[in-house]
Amino acid sequence: MAMSAEQERIINAPLAPMSVIACAGSGKTQTAVSRIAQMRILLGEDRGRVALLSFSNVAVDTFRRRYRTLIQEVGVRCASSRVEIDTLDGFITSNIIRPHAYRTMGASQTAFLVTGTEPFLAAFTFRPGTYPVSITKMQVGMRDGAVYFYYTNNDSKEELNKTSSENLVHRLGKTGAYTHSLGRYWCYRTLADQPAILRAFSRRYRHILIDEAQDIGTLHQGIIEQLVGAGTQVSLIGDPNQCIYEFADADGTFLKQYGQRDGTTELGLTRNYRSVPSILGLANQLALRTDTADRSAPETAHGAHFVAYKRAERQSLIKAFQAVVLAAGLKIGQSAVLCRGRDLAEALAGNREAPGQGSVQSFARAALLRDQGQDHLEAFKLVASCVVSLLANPPRGLFAMLTQPVRYPDARHIRRRLWAFTRDSDVGLPSASLRANSHWHPELLKRLKRLLGELQTHHGLQSANNLGNKLAKKGLLDIPLADTGDLDADADARIRIDTVHQVKGESLDAVLYITTKEHAAALLAGVDSEVGRIGYVAITRARDLLWLAVPANSLAELKPALVTRGFQQRDVALSQS
Repeated sequence: MAMSAEQERIINAPLAPMSVIACAGSGKTQTAVSRIAQMRILLGEDRGRVALLSFSNVAVDTFRRRYRTLIQEVGVRCASSRVEIDTLDGFITSNIIRPHAYRTMGASQTAFLVTGTEPFLAAFTFRPGTYPVSITKMQVGMRDGAVYFYYTNNDSKEELNKTSSENLVHRLGKTGAYTHSLGRYWCYRTLADQPAILRAFSRRYRHILIDEAQDIGTLHQGIIEQLVGAGTQVSLIGDPNQCIYEFADADGTFLKQYGQRDGTTELGLTRNYRSVPSILGLANQLALRTDTADRSAPETAHGAHFVAYKRAERQSLIKAFQAVVLAAGLKIGQSAVLCRGRDLAEALAGNREAPGQGSVQSFARAALLRDQGQDHLEAFKLVASCVVSLLANPPRGLFAMLTQPVRYPDARHIRRRLWAFTRDSDVGLPSASLRANSHWHPELLKRLKRLLGELQTHHGLQSANNLGNKLAKKGLLDIPLADTGDLDADADARIRIDTVHQVKGESLDAVLYITTKEHAAALLAGVDSEVGRIGYVAITRARDLLWLAVPANSLAELKPALVTRGFQQRDVALSQS
């Protein structure tokens, strides 16, 4: 698309910190990629690097593809080797944690990531209540310049004793191990304890642009403040109205206040290239914005509608929505049914709880993800985690090596074996269509023994003793892991059912957002609450068609506000199932 004047102003701005508040669908991906290329051009022969960072691997992959395309199209030689595109956590891991944190941690080896499956972690627990909890569940935040430790259980957040928590974290640190949250803690501590590293880092990375900056948590903010204080120029781009990770200490405050700093330019993106005018008008009302639509209304079915439903009618509602999507000429594969919580999404998708216990249950879950959800990456991660747990004294950090191919290329041969095992239901992870007790489990044992033998022969990785105990069939019934009807259905004909958090950042042809009374009321109240912002993210994913499903017994109470906001009522004949 042609760049707008707002985008050009951001792309061609002088090399200085800036804060960009961008509306949903504003083309900020292309803006950020073009800006990072221009930053590298403005640096000229300067050997300093620039970085474009975000929070998800999907976003990073998109940035990398767009950047490669951009420099090929315009023929710019802008020292692409000195442009780094990564997640924020991946960036600090590569540049600070792995090469330098071990000294601050008091470890004798390079720091390595743990996920919770490692046997030695049994010695590292804390007690928020009666029962011990793994250190992998401990979270770290910052408040008034000091770190604090906390634990989240469902929607509750409990602050932990700082002294005992810090002692536990440092005891683990001496082994070289860290979790995702503790990695940020050790990055912050490393930059504070090793000022020479901070100075060298700021000289190497002159400018950093952070996308989705509303998701910056308090500990990430502390790290960024260290870099800014050392001389790195940091720019932020994001939308505070899409801040939906408040439970993880990210409330959008840093982005909202960053533009008020001395020397920081505050800019905006206010043109929406995604949604039809009626959906954008609704979004503007909720967020109290005046963004303009680049698109005009199509002749086919479009707009924002509300539909009443009863609990027993949810599957009928989804089928009716699919029919309307197809009739409008929209793509089922680029549309979605969205829910606030994972449990409802799994129930609507017909996904069964994986049977079994321990590693067997994880292998069953991997088979379901692959065969029922076509989610090969998550299936691979589960397989990798289980295989590592079945090894005797695996190299520390092996799981991270297997799941982070860019940072650990030396593990590619093991990774290929595990990918082959994960993908191939004929000779690898057995199909979810097999009967769990009598067919699937025996095949799993036979094929795992073959895989473990290959790992020992070719890579020197010895399997643990008592595999029979680790892979017991307890909890398996003699029925298929998944309904065969679900597996036989054409994947392209099934609409995606997911949570709002999982589609953040995406553009979808059509969206059905199924709400409770509380979720719908929070959406209609605007973006001052996290649940309201979750609703805002759901509706702003839609390009052409939006259905908001509200409980029938709440319709009379909610209808006036729905109509006032700009929704149109849609009467749909639903059958109870």
